Amino acid sequence: MLDHIHIKNFAFMEEVDLDFCPTFNILTGETGAGKSLLIGSIQYALGGKIFSGMQSDGQEDISVELTFHVENPKVLEELKGLDLDVEEGELILARRKRKNRSICKINGESVPVSLLDRVGELLLEITGQHANQYLLKKEYHLEALDGYIGEEAEQTLEEIRHWYQIRQDILKWQEAQDMSPEERQRELSFLQYEEEEIVQGAVREGEEEELADEVKKSMAASEILQGLSEVQEVIFGGGGQGVAEQMESALTSLSYLQKYGKDCEELVGQLTEIDDLLRDFERDLHETVQEISVDPEELRQKEERLELVRKLSVRYGDTFEKMQEYLGQTREKIAFYEEYEEKAKEKEEEKTEAEEHLRRSSKHLSELRKKAAKKLEKEIMKALAELNFEHGEFEIQIDPKEHFGANGMDDVEFRISTNPGLKPGPLRKVASGGELSRIMLAIKTVFAKMQKTETLIFDEIDTGISGRTAQKVSEKMAILGKKHQVICITHLAQIAAMADEHFRIEKEVGEAQSVTKIQSLSWEESVEELARMLGGVKITETVLEHAGEMKELASQLKNG
Repeated sequence: MLDHIHIKNFAFMEEVDLDFCPTFNILTGETGAGKSLLIGSIQYALGGKIFSGMQSDGQEDISVELTFHVENPKVLEELKGLDLDVEEGELILARRKRKNRSICKINGESVPVSLLDRVGELLLEITGQHANQYLLKKEYHLEALDGYIGEEAEQTLEEIRHWYQIRQDILKWQEAQDMSPEERQRELSFLQYEEEEIVQGAVREGEEEELADEVKKSMAASEILQGLSEVQEVIFGGGGQGVAEQMESALTSLSYLQKYGKDCEELVGQLTEIDDLLRDFERDLHETVQEISVDPEELRQKEERLELVRKLSVRYGDTFEKMQEYLGQTREKIAFYEEYEEKAKEKEEEKTEAEEHLRRSSKHLSELRKKAAKKLEKEIMKALAELNFEHGEFEIQIDPKEHFGANGMDDVEFRISTNPGLKPGPLRKVASGGELSRIMLAIKTVFAKMQKTETLIFDEIDTGISGRTAQKVSEKMAILGKKHQVICITHLAQIAAMADEHFRIEKEVGEAQSVTKIQSLSWEESVEELARMLGGVKITETVLEHAGEMKELASQLKNG
C-alpha cells in the first residue's frame, strides 16, 4: 500500500508530505484547488508524462517520491522477478525532473522509466473520471470476464494466441504465394536463366578493374612503343650517336688518364657505375618493348569480356560480393519454387493443425466464460443492489464470432436494464452517467477480492449520483477500504463522511503565484469540511450539526 508521498514543485504544490492510512482515504476541496494534480503527481512518479499545467512557469526542478509497503506475496514475487530487492516490504519510487533530464530511482538505484511503469501496475490501480467511458467498450467486457475467470483463462488465452499467430503467419505466406502454376513456372524459368548467366559469366573478384587496365594499356600500346623506340634511339642509337656509345668512348679516354693520379681513378669508378646502370636500363627497356603486344584480336576479346562483366555487374551487383549474394538468393528462390508443391502441402497441414488447436482451445474458453458469466452476473447484481440499483437487471451476453480471433471466438457484452420489465440492452445505449459509476464500482468491488493490487485510487468517479444512491456508494467504498487501501477524490459529502483519513486540498492565491496545500483533518476539521460541501459558501449551525451527525452515523456504520 501507499504509505507516504512527498511532492516538491509539482505545479502549484511547492512541498507536500502526506501519510496515508491503510484503509479508506478521502481527499476533498474546492473545484480548481488541485485535487487532480495530486493524481497527476502519482502518475508522474510511476512513469507518466508531465502535461500542461503540471509544471509552474520558470520551475526547472520537480520531484515526486512514493513510499510503499508491500505485503501481497504474489506482488513481492513479481517484484523479485524484476530484480528488485524489497527489504522488509518497503519500496521507494522516486522521479525527479531537472530541465530536460529525468532521473528515476527505486530504493535509491537508478532505473529506466519503463520499470517505474511496470512496478506501478503491480502496486496500485487508478480509476479516473473517464473510466466509466471505458466501461462502454466491449473489449473491456471480454477482458474483465477473462480476468474474473483467472489463471485458467489466462493459460487458455496464451494457447489461443500462440496458435492464432501461427495460423496468421501461414495465411500471410499463402497470400504472398498466390499465383497460378503457370506463373510459378515462368518465375522459375527466369530465375534459372539468371543463375545460368551468372555461373557462365564466372566473374572473378577484381576482374573488371584488371580488364579495364589491360584494355587501356593495349589501346595505348602503339603510343607507348613509339615513345620507347625514341628512348632507344637516343640512348643506344647507331653511328656513334647514342648515349651508350658515347659513354663507352668517354670511359676509354678516362681509363687512359687514370695513370696520372687518383682523381682520374675515382672518376673512372663513377663512370663505370653509370655505364653499368645504363646497361641494366637497356636490358629492362628491351624486355618492356618485347612484352608490349598490339595484337588486335586479343584486344577485341578483352573488350568483349569487359563489356560482359560490366553488364553482369549492372544486373546482379556492382561488386563481386554482391553478385555472389544475388546468386545465393536466386538459388534459394529456385529451390523454393522447385519444392513449392511439397511446401504448400506442408503449410496447409500446419494451418489445419493450428485451426484444430484454436477450435479446441476456443471451445474450452467459451465454456469457461459461459460458466463464469452466470456467476459474475449474480455477484454484480448483488453489488448493484447494495448500490441502490434494486430493480434493474444485469447480464453478460456471449455470442459466437464467425472467425477465429486472438481472444477466441466469443463476442462478450455487458447488458443492463434500468427499469423492471425492460429487456437488458447495451450499456452505451441504456445506462446513464450515474448508473455507469455504480456499475463500475460494483465491478471493482467484485474484482477486488481477487485483485493482487493493494492500493485502489478513485478520481471523482461519483459523477451523476446523489442522495440515497450516494450513501449506498459511500458504504460500498468503505467496505472496499477494509480489504484494500482506497484513496478517493470526491465531491460528495456522503462519501467523504466515511473517511478513515480525511485530507483537504486548498489553493492559496498570492501576489506572485498560487500555492496548493494539502492538510490532514482532525474529526472537527472533517466535520467543517463536510459542512462546506453540504452548505456551500455560508455554513450555518444547522449545516454543522447535520455534518456532525453524518460523520457520526458513518462512524457507527463502519464500526457496527
